[in-house]
Order: sequence, then structure tokens, then C-alpha cells
Amino acid sequence: MRTTTKRVIAVAAVTAVLLGGAGVAYAYWTAGGSGTGTGTTGTSDPITVNQSSVISNLRPGASAQTLSGTFTNANDEPVYVSTVTVSIASISGGGPTCDAADYTLANAVMTVNASIPIGSNVGSWTGATIAFNNKPAENQDDCKNATVNFAYVAS
Repeated sequence: MRTTTKRVIAVAAVTAVLLGGAGVAYAYWTAGGSGTGTGTTGTSDPITVNQSSVISNLRPGASAQTLSGTFTNANDEPVYVSTVTVSIASISGGGPTCDAADYTLANAVMTVNASIPIGSNVGSWTGATIAFNNKPAENQDDCKNATVNFAYVAS
């Protein structure tokens, strides 16, 4: 029995030495390093300012008419609009002497300060007015049948 015990101890010792040596074969180096990467920021498409008020029959002595409307937001998310600014882009029809000076545009910068949801005819703006600028000492017949074309800018 003694021989068997010695043999088991000897085999165990040899196995331990071999396994310990095998562990060294799996050693590794450590190292630091660095790298780079990127990320992009999205953007939004411009929204469309829609005029929903109907402006008609501008004439000498008539009251000013209020401009109002909505927006079309084709983005994937709501967008924030601070103001809508209106200007007279051109006068079409009428005679050659009818121009923007024949009209009075008031409160051209309208405060919105709102998040405009996705969709057509959403949100709202209002506040500017347009009137015919009555020039009593001047014949303004050239403005008969004229159309005032507005330009809108949302920011």
C-alpha cells in the first residue's frame, strides 16, 4: 500500500509542476491606447408659413385687415418658432404706379414663441395688418385690381 501512496504522491507532484508551467504559457502583455470616433448632429428642414386669412377689397378709407395663418412642418419632430415676419414682396396687376408705398403694413414681426407640431396647417400666427395707404392728394386708380403679394419668414 505504501508503494501505491508514494506513486500517487509522485504523480500528483509531477502533474502540479506541469500544470503550473502550462499556466505560464498563457501569460500576456497589457497596454494602454487611444482612438477616435465621430457622431453627427441632425438638422431640420424649413417649415412653411401658410396665410389662412383672406385679404380682399383693400381701398382708400377702408379699415386695416389682419393677417393670420398656420404652418406646415414636414420634419420628423416638432420645431420651435419664435417669430413670423411679413413683408410686401411685390404688387401684381393694377397699373405701373401702384407699388408697396400705396399700402401700410403694421406689426410686421409677429411673436409666436411656440413649438410647432408635425403636420399641415398646424400651430398659428397672427397680428400684422395691411391697409390701403390713402393718399388724398394723389390719384391711386393704378391700384385698382392690384394684388399684394406677401413674403413670410419664420425664425
